[in-house]
Amino acid sequence: MTTRKPLPPPGTLKEVADRSGISAATLSRVLNHPDLVRPELRARAETVLAEAGYVPHGAARSLASRKTRTMGAIVPTVDSALFAKIVDGLQQTIQARGYQLLFASNNYSPAREAAEVRALLERGIDGLMLVGTVRGPEVYDMLRQRGVPFVTTCHYDATAAWPTVGWDNAAESERIADYLLDIGHRRFGVIAGQAKDNDRAAERIAGFRRALQKRGIALPPERVTERPYTVPEARHAMAALLRLPEPPTAVMCGNDILAYGALQECLWRELRVPEQISITGFDNIEMAAHCRPGITTLHVPAFELGETAARLLLDAQTTAPSGPPEHAFIELELIVRGTTAPPPAVERARRARASASATSTASTGSIVLPHATARSAASSTTPLHVSARSARK
Repeated sequence: MTTRKPLPPPGTLKEVADRSGISAATLSRVLNHPDLVRPELRARAETVLAEAGYVPHGAARSLASRKTRTMGAIVPTVDSALFAKIVDGLQQTIQARGYQLLFASNNYSPAREAAEVRALLERGIDGLMLVGTVRGPEVYDMLRQRGVPFVTTCHYDATAAWPTVGWDNAAESERIADYLLDIGHRRFGVIAGQAKDNDRAAERIAGFRRALQKRGIALPPERVTERPYTVPEARHAMAALLRLPEPPTAVMCGNDILAYGALQECLWRELRVPEQISITGFDNIEMAAHCRPGITTLHVPAFELGETAARLLLDAQTTAPSGPPEHAFIELELIVRGTTAPPPAVERARRARASASATSTASTGSIVLPHATARSAASSTTPLHVSARSARK
């Protein structure tokens, strides 16, 4: 059994510099602004600091610079692949610039979020990432009083007085509904997240409803159900929709977890998806591509969203505010997979027309060659295209 060699007493930065032959100024730069140091020199300096067991005195450094080199992030829940990806993008980006991350969740509670913001400010964070728009004014007051830059994500608002990174949730949900309408569906159900204190869930319901109203289709209350984002809750919701006198031919879900639960309920009941019923999600988490059939959904580039939020927070550390805040609009992509198809009646009519056309062609003695099948995202596990644009407005 080998014993680990004890670390030497850390000493001061000057003592570490004298022992290593690397200047104290370079070591300090590696600790405070690593992106300004050549990669090979930075790697050597980091090894020297690690071997010396040197840890900078955070409180003293904060007093000198009025910066802790720490960012904060508060998300609704840690039980979410989407938020995990966003935080990963944020953390990797700030760590490359020598910042650490303090992380909390609010469980979709504005009061809890306010308490977490207060706690993070007491620890001296230099910037903060938040999700959505539902919170009390005291949160913004606290951040402004402390002069801490912040960014809100998963929505886009060019009129906001602070930076936003995201998309229009209502418009994107309307886009899903339009796709289903275009392929022939007219009887819908919605399984949404709980809209109370959740602007994303509320706006997605509004988008679904708006798209149907434009086509003259009603969405009665009994066809809309709000549930926590879990598979069992989604199964219960789908079961209730299937018990309606006229069950929907398409069910739009507020995210991919709800869509997966709805799909599983159908499969357990031996309903054929999408032949008998279509299902859509939102987010394009990994599960959506790898279940069977794959879930039709909107792709959210979550890691890139976290990177963009980090860039805005980092820029605010070195650049004084001048002019309107920057708002980054993230373009989502509709990924069509195996859970959607025309409703049964439309598909039967299409087949009847095709059969009649084939019979007519055969009677003329012509030979009909089959068309090549168009390649689509139905069998793809990755989106075809995602782009983003930033605009100062």
